Amino acid sequence: MKRVLLAATFALAALVAVPSHAADARWSAAKANAWYAQQKWLVGSNYVPADAINELEMWQAATFDPKRIDLEFGWAQKLGMNTMRVFLHDQLWQQDPKGFEKRIDAFLAIADRHGIKPIFVLFDSCWDPDPKLGPQHPPIPGVHNSGWVQSPGASLADASQYPRFERYVKGIVGHFANDKRILAWDVWNEPDNPGGGNYQKQEAPNKIELVARLLPQVFDWARSAHPVQPLTSGLWHNPDWSKLDQLNAVERTQITQSDVISFHSYDWPEGFNQRVDQLVGYGRPLICTEYMARGAGSTIDGVLPLAKKRDVGMVNWGFVDGRTQTRFPWDSWQHPYTAQEPPIWFHDLLHGDGTPYRQREADILRSLTAAPRGVVPEEAKALPATTPAPQ
Repeated sequence: MKRVLLAATFALAALVAVPSHAADARWSAAKANAWYAQQKWLVGSNYVPADAINELEMWQAATFDPKRIDLEFGWAQKLGMNTMRVFLHDQLWQQDPKGFEKRIDAFLAIADRHGIKPIFVLFDSCWDPDPKLGPQHPPIPGVHNSGWVQSPGASLADASQYPRFERYVKGIVGHFANDKRILAWDVWNEPDNPGGGNYQKQEAPNKIELVARLLPQVFDWARSAHPVQPLTSGLWHNPDWSKLDQLNAVERTQITQSDVISFHSYDWPEGFNQRVDQLVGYGRPLICTEYMARGAGSTIDGVLPLAKKRDVGMVNWGFVDGRTQTRFPWDSWQHPYTAQEPPIWFHDLLHGDGTPYRQREADILRSLTAAPRGVVPEEAKALPATTPAPQ
């Protein structure tokens, strides 16, 4: 998702996150590392089926498409993938808790048949802050993620909604708390992201301050449901995550409340490696829950073998090209790609019929996931820079 910051973000550095009072404590580092050792090396994509523009269209009863999900998860299984990061939404729970649970259960049954354990995302601060249930608008031609919606969005500014948010978190996590088909709970995606796109006028002016106060409570709500799965929330923008006392309130909560540490990196391999160096000192498993932006230097070829060697779980943005249109780059919000396609796809691994955008990427995924943990086969290592780029 687009890297966007407001100056207000940095003003929060002096805020102190609300301490956790949940009955269950954060996992110890020893417990987190023992859990991670029991997993396969984690590889997957941020997932929405090709026929859905956002998480609402993916999950609503009228547009939930188990056959399409089953087809696409078959492709993921053949690539060696074993996880997917999947966004939920508070309004889906508000509308029909039992129906939403049943659709999640059906989704988990499909994922389990294909050896995939999803990471479920509860809240998200990116893109449209005014989500609405029902039919979603068609994709805006040439624009990246043109229909993605936040959760909860602008209703953050309405404190009377907070009991509803609490019921949603406790309800969803509580219902699936002992479900071993789920890998982890990502409680809030890029919580201090000011939004992105062309939605600034619709955002709460003190959005990031509101998030900074609410995020510790969301961790508490999720933890109070006693899940067997770990909790996390991904760091994404500060230049240096190694010094806890120099981070803002949101980032400090993310590091001190996450059972396993997750982060986003759309950097070149050197930048990715630096990010890992900044986080290893916290002594917990690391999962990169967003990467791969080919035009920005983050590629399967360059980053994935390095992550395998360092035992970092990896979840790239975008699986199958479809209604999200994330093959277009972030700057398509300012310059839509309506006259021609971008020179290279920004995100996404597969065409809508399941064929790889780049066969080389599919080969690397299969090679790395088939090899023992920590081992990078020779055929997965970077090719010489003279190798022609794909068309």
